[in-house]
Amino acid sequence: MNKPPKPNPWKKISGKTIYDNPWITLDEDQVINPGGGNSVYGKVHFKNFAVGVIPLDKDNNTWLVGQWRYSLNEYSWEIPMGGGPIGIDLKESAQRELKEETGLIASSWELFLKMHTSNSVTDEVGYAFVARDLEQGETEFEETEDLEIKKLPFSEAVEMVMRGEITDSLSMIAILKLARLHNP
Repeated sequence: MNKPPKPNPWKKISGKTIYDNPWITLDEDQVINPGGGNSVYGKVHFKNFAVGVIPLDKDNNTWLVGQWRYSLNEYSWEIPMGGGPIGIDLKESAQRELKEETGLIASSWELFLKMHTSNSVTDEVGYAFVARDLEQGETEFEETEDLEIKKLPFSEAVEMVMRGEITDSLSMIAILKLARLHNP
């Protein structure tokens, strides 16, 4: 981890929880900001990690999942992903999500991305794996999932990002980073 160039200028005076459910907590803190003024700061705390997977077969095809996202009221194409409970092995969560959403089982796994999804308002951390040596099984959708599964060349997933057809942050960053790292 990099050492910060200077001390944290933010000072928390007090805080309270405004909202809490099994997935998130919304906190409101009274703070002194870097300029010395009194401020209020809202923070969304996620109770899970975001875990995404880019499955790649021997021909460099991948799988995307499409679904309506309630919070956006838009249809979204994404890499297979979900919540990984804090304290559970990240790879175990990634394996579960890949199987659940695509039916795929992989024997080769590589963690290649850690990111903060929106660090001005949330502490959510996202991770992405590339999964290889794939075997097709049955999907295990959750009650909240009504997914369309699309198999396509990885290069087409990169083009979908570039055309603005994939807008989910974890999906975009994972696809573009993997394209840069491995040029599959």
